Amino acid sequence: MSVKDALREQRIETPSWAYGNSGTRFKVFAQQGVPRTPYEKIDDAAVVHRLTGVAPTVALHIPWDKVDDYGKLAEYARDRGVALGAINSNVFQDDDYKLGSVCHPDAAVRRKALGHLLECVDIMDATGSRDLKLWFADGLNYPGQDNIRERQDRLAEALRETYSRLGADQRMLLEYKLFEPAFYVTDVPDWGTAFAHCQQLGDRAQVVIDTGHHAPGTNIEFIVSFLLRAGKLGAFDFNSRFYADDDLMVGAADPFQLFRIMHEIVLADALKPAAGIAFMLDQCHNLEPKIPAIIRSVLNVQEATAKALLVDQEALSAAQQAGDVLEANAALMDAYNTDVRPLLRELREDMGLDPDPMAAYRRSGYAEQIVRERVGGEAAGWGA
Repeated sequence: MSVKDALREQRIETPSWAYGNSGTRFKVFAQQGVPRTPYEKIDDAAVVHRLTGVAPTVALHIPWDKVDDYGKLAEYARDRGVALGAINSNVFQDDDYKLGSVCHPDAAVRRKALGHLLECVDIMDATGSRDLKLWFADGLNYPGQDNIRERQDRLAEALRETYSRLGADQRMLLEYKLFEPAFYVTDVPDWGTAFAHCQQLGDRAQVVIDTGHHAPGTNIEFIVSFLLRAGKLGAFDFNSRFYADDDLMVGAADPFQLFRIMHEIVLADALKPAAGIAFMLDQCHNLEPKIPAIIRSVLNVQEATAKALLVDQEALSAAQQAGDVLEANAALMDAYNTDVRPLLRELREDMGLDPDPMAAYRRSGYAEQIVRERVGGEAAGWGA
């Protein structure tokens, strides 16, 4: 398959919550024109796909995107040229979850959390979504606060019950995070913990790599390679970080890392949709305008992917076999240092798209339109 063909088939999922207001624990800075409903989020996602050609799905977050009729929401999305993607659960914004959700010492709280996970599978049935994405904020702040081993047992039980509810074509994606909001113990802190739980569950339980959820200096491409080899890499949550879980635009902080990750994907022939890996964005655009930031993020993933596809695999393999360290490194660096923007502009023209999606968005007038039309109501997001 040619580089252009591979790029034409690439699929990047955008997150509904990235279109709404967001911020830090200190302050949310509201922006004009942000969506007020899940339907308006879909409108914005459709614009991103129309301009980029490679973002045909939008992930939902429940209850942020709760509606009365999810089938109707899915139909609305289809009418606008996109589809509903992963269903993300939320068991971290309820007072009952102060000491955890599925790992909580109180069985009643655990049942409540499990009920929400099962509700999310019901929603998947209505939307036709393949993936249930789970991230747990559960953890401890102090030694002795709870029994660490028992919390793993509680987690395993909840995952087992949820997994057993999945349909034959549905998957469970388990995400991990080093710390925050818990600081002493996080119940799913790393890829090894997530991998172990998924391994016990079965083939349709796979690991999500959020690129911002690691200790500084972590070799993420090693994790990618290991999980690919084990058949347990289900998805990415792409973003950038300088310090912790910054949720900045993917490729903004370390574009070379993104290239190295995509190189491992290309090596494993796992870029094509048939490989089953979901390439999602998980970002919060606190300062920058939402839709242009998401377009820019999609373009950043495309650029890293194009560079990874340009690696001379024969030269790389020959240098590796010969033990030629410098030539092997040069094979990667030559591809990374290639300006792929002309190639991507040409690809977009071939696809009948504007070669410059950012400029096309500015000319479209959509930003001004949503500011005029989205007056009144409550903007999507969370307050601070």
